[in-house]
Amino acid sequence: MHRGSRKGTAQKGNRVSFGSFGLQALGRGWITGTQIEAARVAISRGMKRRGSVWIRIFPQKSVTKKPLEVRMGKGKANVDHWVAVVKPATMLFEVEGVSESIARQALSAAAAKMPVRCRFATRD
Repeated sequence: MHRGSRKGTAQKGNRVSFGSFGLQALGRGWITGTQIEAARVAISRGMKRRGSVWIRIFPQKSVTKKPLEVRMGKGKANVDHWVAVVKPATMLFEVEGVSESIARQALSAAAAKMPVRCRFATRD
């Protein structure tokens, strides 16, 4: 898979649609499946498994990597990990069923796991 373009802002998936509160990306980049899972665990622990959590991104882009000390050439390498492409304004996670203070605390713990800057968002 090609590296693709990450320019512009998110036109879809940029609003709180399912829950009451959300975590919105302010930067652009790739978020790995491991980082998404770590943020999900942080949110569920912060909410003490109350309420509902929606994961709005999915790692569907494959990233390849050559092993160490391998010479150039010989074709494309094997898949190393999977990433989700994130543009500014993309909604990453949404929560519902908890108070705003608990949601803010849980989503700030998840934002610490993300490689891009994030902000707390509420439903309009």
